[in-house]
Amino acid sequence: MVAPSRHRYTLQDDLAVEEMSAVRHEYLDGEVFAMAGGTPEHAALSAAALVLLGERLRGGPCRPSSSDLRIRIVATGLATYPDAAVICGESVRDATSPTHVTNPSIIVEVLSPGTSDYDRGEKREHDQQIVSLRDYVLVAQDRREVEVFARTDAGWVHEIHRGGDMVTLTAAAVRFTVDELYDAAGLSSP
Repeated sequence: MVAPSRHRYTLQDDLAVEEMSAVRHEYLDGEVFAMAGGTPEHAALSAAALVLLGERLRGGPCRPSSSDLRIRIVATGLATYPDAAVICGESVRDATSPTHVTNPSIIVEVLSPGTSDYDRGEKREHDQQIVSLRDYVLVAQDRREVEVFARTDAGWVHEIHRGGDMVTLTAAAVRFTVDELYDAAGLSSP
């Protein structure tokens, strides 16, 4: 039996669909993947991270962006929407898509049961190919825990921070406690 062939899309095909769609998609290697909506906790943590970053970055060269920002990883071809991101300096647009930027310094992903393995594994590996990326942040929604993968001269360092711990994002000299983030999200004890 011959397996049916799958349609391969170009990035331009994905962009055309994205402009008309109410659903967001990730694009990689000719395939388009619909992104599911999040829980109320996911939404609250994404918003809290964005507000917290905005407060800490005010007046400096870095600015936060919401999940509306499209990121393109040129080295791997992945086009995606992180839950929050920080761009330091001018945005660099992807040469093939003016709606995607290629130079985030910080990416924040709020973990969901369905995406946790992907965000920790394959997606992190894609994102770590971004030359400008200094901090890849994972926020748990079922417990007070923030993971930071920080780029150093020696490679990527992984740290886990729990309630009461201080989180430092080296890319923009941002500091906050784990409890500040979860309290801002209105999550007393996830």
